[in-house]
Amino acid sequence: MQVSKKKINPKIKKQLADFLHQVIVDIKNTTEAKSFLESFLGENEQEIMARRLGIAYFLEKGKTYTWIKENLAVSSTTVASIAREAKKKEGFKIALQKIYADEWAEKWAEKIKQIFAKKDKK
Repeated sequence: MQVSKKKINPKIKKQLADFLHQVIVDIKNTTEAKSFLESFLGENEQEIMARRLGIAYFLEKGKTYTWIKENLAVSSTTVASIAREAKKKEGFKIALQKIYADEWAEKWAEKIKQIFAKKDKK
């Protein structure tokens, strides 16, 4: 889909952006998120977003440009571009914080499960 060169009414443009932002906020789980993304973005667009997020994530985890290039099939230019953007743009920071929070929760849920499993054996 191409964006029309014709200008949209600024009030309507803001209203549509507000709708989009609210829908994103109201998505409740990964099933809804997947359904939403598959409805509004093509497969290539979803993959581009996932790779961009992956680059930022793996850079934060200390992976090298070479590792990221080889494993995500991207160019060094793309890695460098995302590295710059991830430092400047709040959206990358928000996304990474959410990923780290989920990783932390999963780690502790597993530890708690192991503690209770040990107690059940006694």
